[in-house]
Amino acid sequence: MIPKLLKAGKPKILASTAALVALTTLVDWASGNNISLAALYILPMMLGAVVLGPLEIAALAVLCSYLRYWFDVPGSPADLALRFVFAALAYFLSGLFVAGLVRKHEQAIRHLNQIQVEQTLRQDAEEQLRVLAESSPAGIFTVDGAGKVLAANTSANRLFMLPLDKTVQGRLISDYLPFLGEVLRLKKESVGLRTATQCQGFRENGEIFLAHIWFSSYSVSEGKRLAAIVVDSSDEMRDREEQGLRQLQAGNEIAAVAIAHEVRNVCEAMAMLCDDLRRRHGLARDESLSGLEKLVSGLEAIAYLELQPKTQELVEEVPLKEVLDNLRIIVEPAWREIEGTVRWHVPDDAPAVWAEPHGLLQVFLNLAQNSHRAVQEGGDRTLDITICSHERKVSVKFHDSGPGIRTPENLFQPFQKGAAGSGLGLYLSRSIVRNYGGELRFESVPRGSCFIIELEAV
Repeated sequence: MIPKLLKAGKPKILASTAALVALTTLVDWASGNNISLAALYILPMMLGAVVLGPLEIAALAVLCSYLRYWFDVPGSPADLALRFVFAALAYFLSGLFVAGLVRKHEQAIRHLNQIQVEQTLRQDAEEQLRVLAESSPAGIFTVDGAGKVLAANTSANRLFMLPLDKTVQGRLISDYLPFLGEVLRLKKESVGLRTATQCQGFRENGEIFLAHIWFSSYSVSEGKRLAAIVVDSSDEMRDREEQGLRQLQAGNEIAAVAIAHEVRNVCEAMAMLCDDLRRRHGLARDESLSGLEKLVSGLEAIAYLELQPKTQELVEEVPLKEVLDNLRIIVEPAWREIEGTVRWHVPDDAPAVWAEPHGLLQVFLNLAQNSHRAVQEGGDRTLDITICSHERKVSVKFHDSGPGIRTPENLFQPFQKGAAGSGLGLYLSRSIVRNYGGELRFESVPRGSCFIIELEAV
């Protein structure tokens, strides 16, 4: 009844209440004073209470009690007064009862609507999460405390190379990622662990791959749970190791050239000494001296290499800002440890250059580390890295606040004395830059040291 009355609207209900009060009064008047029809006035009270407030219900109760008083059976004044009070109270309480029912009904409707809205939102969120998980290229799954996979997306099945008609769900995760099986066997204190790791993984066919895992453990009423995101990092590792091998081979070649250059210098000096012995001591026919000259000539032939590499390294378009951003990630923590500062003067529209990204990063890193060692003795520990463009050239300047270079003429000589390492750092760096068609040079400045790398702009 209540929903139908509420749908009728307040004006219609009030009009019906007034009509019902008038009809009840008319019936009460027609019956005379011999019969009491007080109970009939409860009907308009209950109808009006559907849309009236407490004060309005009280006013209607007094009105109905007053009308009943006029057509009630005779009695003493005290008796009539009591009837009036009790009737008004009864009408008012009946009206409040109906009003309470209406409010509870409205609250139930609002609560039901709220539940429906929340259920719709939850279903939408679950659908979005499901689509996100299913469309992710990474394998996503959850595991219970026993190591069984509770749920997994399609990428997880592809990662472990399961057939199309099979799924990893319900299987032991230790068969594919033994590391996660070990994590689940840890003590209960491991709940709440959130971390990432790299480990070996196994596919369904026994193939091994490098797995990069982000996982977290949590606890539910059923016990420990683990959620994980896994990607195959085998290609990245392969590319990284191949790139490192190419750089190692290039560096070894340059180092071998430097050694061959020094050997050639020694051979030339030994040959000059042999000529001097022959002239000054008349040893033109001496067999020992002739044998020594043959040995020197053979050693010089073995070391007959040019200082530059035999083949120029393949170059490509390299975004200079991207390489310097990677350098920033590597060097800034070390400078913070010594309370130093690296100031980057790199425009957002820095041009691309012809180079090889890994080798160019190694050159920048070598210069930054040299500056890091140089500034540690002083109070001012700063390094300014600046990009300048002019015509078809791009210059990258490394200017530190160190003590400077006392003998700059020997900077790029291999195996120089007093070097912190092998003495090949700057020599190798310049050779790498020259492979790209550029140049690495030292520039004299009033304070500190300054190295400039010039590269061909794309």
